Amino acid sequence: MYLDYWGFQVLPFENVPDPRFFFLSKSHEEALTRLIYAGKMRKGGAMLSGEIGCGKTTLIKVCIQKLSRDEFDIGVIINPKLEPLEFVQEVLYQFGMNDVPETKVKCLQKLNEKMIENAKISKETLLIVDEAQLLTESNLEEIRLLLNFQLNHRFLITIMLVGQPEVKDKIKSLQQLDQRIPIKYHLEPFNYEDTASYIVFRLNKAGKKENIFSSDAIQRIYDHSKGVPRNINNLCDLSLLLGYSQNESQVSSTIIESVINDGALL
Repeated sequence: MYLDYWGFQVLPFENVPDPRFFFLSKSHEEALTRLIYAGKMRKGGAMLSGEIGCGKTTLIKVCIQKLSRDEFDIGVIINPKLEPLEFVQEVLYQFGMNDVPETKVKCLQKLNEKMIENAKISKETLLIVDEAQLLTESNLEEIRLLLNFQLNHRFLITIMLVGQPEVKDKIKSLQQLDQRIPIKYHLEPFNYEDTASYIVFRLNKAGKKENIFSSDAIQRIYDHSKGVPRNINNLCDLSLLLGYSQNESQVSSTIIESVINDGALL
């Protein structure tokens, strides 16, 4: 509704994991660097944790884009709340194998064959498990066993676990798995400077070269959102809509307060 009014080419604050709108804060840059390192250096396990709405899924998509498909065979599980057999079958599906066995033993044999085939052609096998906080203890044990697939000098698979903060406690409680995950990082919300830069970055990506949020508005956005990107997006989107409806030329702190007070963000 407000695209033409503000001069945007696309909506600037959509809450979808679009890599085009990935903002490289210091925390996000560090997280991305560690995940890419884990994949390229065959570190076996990696874990990325972060609060809801901090951009974990977008970061994973960017990570995948930066890993060459010629060098990596990548499978992504987005709903890991499965029975152990279903989980292993889903792993096979995500690696493009449609003829999936009905027993776990045969599934693991087939997966092992796939990983060895990849290793022979110098291709890394990478499994990414999103929403990893939903993994049951049984499936965490399956992941530990998958990390036992090794040659003398290397892991045959790298597994990245991505989830909300409680995934850290789940992993820590399972010592044998915890020891197999050498790369860990917790994604922090933005600070004020990151929040201000993030807003301008998304405006620019959407086709608006100048900043249309006042400094007081940005401060109020940061205070209310606590630097969480999803919260920032929601608040900025509704503020642009309200500014359009009121025929404003800038998003002021008054507009931000109006959006917060009307209860639409609850």
